[in-house]
Amino acid sequence: MLLRTILAATTAVTALLVPAAAQAAPHRATTTAGVADEPTTTTAGVADEPTTTTGTLAAAANPVVVVGGLIGISIAYEPIAARLRADGYRVSIFQLPNLGFGDIRESARALSAYVDQVRAATGAARVDLVTHSEGGLVGRWYVKFLGGADKVDRYLSLGTPQYGTYVADLINFLGLGSCAGIVACQQMTTGSSFLADLNGGDDTPGPVRWTTVRTWQDELVRPVDNASLADGATNVLVQAWCPLRVVGHLGLVLDGTTYTVVRQALADAAIRPNCFAL
Repeated sequence: MLLRTILAATTAVTALLVPAAAQAAPHRATTTAGVADEPTTTTAGVADEPTTTTGTLAAAANPVVVVGGLIGISIAYEPIAARLRADGYRVSIFQLPNLGFGDIRESARALSAYVDQVRAATGAARVDLVTHSEGGLVGRWYVKFLGGADKVDRYLSLGTPQYGTYVADLINFLGLGSCAGIVACQQMTTGSSFLADLNGGDDTPGPVRWTTVRTWQDELVRPVDNASLADGATNVLVQAWCPLRVVGHLGLVLDGTTYTVVRQALADAAIRPNCFAL
């Protein structure tokens, strides 16, 4: 049964690698004060980097939990975890239960227990979440409905379909049915009941500092603006700062420019992506 599920998931994800048409979709995220989509006139393309080379600033920071996405085994997130550790952060990786195939709400409950373990082990009152793809929805559900607002300081999402993606439409077109039976895929479909619950009311509840990062070349989140949040979140479009930077959906956890945004957000620094970062 598990093998059949994995094969179905692989087929679904392969289908998604065909770029969907970027069409308009209902999305409440608007450009507001503090949104970082548009670069300012200060030192174009060069970021104000937090001083973490000695680990002084990061050592006093919250533990960072990297939350993976669909079919995202933990080793896939070692590159970004290694960057964070090199900057002095205490980092752990949360792999979604059943590789993220199941109910996102159940994954959020598992994340809640994991965060409590990290807090107990480190003595920290709060953690910072760096999430990718489906992991961003898991993190948001945790913060919004499972008490995470009291335990999370900063939330960052990389390529998360906050308002869904035209996944199911494409898969149905290919004759694979409703997301090939993958529950999480169904929940990430634009207009799903899950997203209606998640996006009802305030996008950014609690004292959490919210940042999203998206890229024009995202193969899986279409339209790409569905990876943004409303209600005061800092939304960063990589190509608004670095027009020639090519970053795909999976590349967001590997890309140097994207990492400079992560680093700045974790340090509460001004968001000025470094377009030349490796």
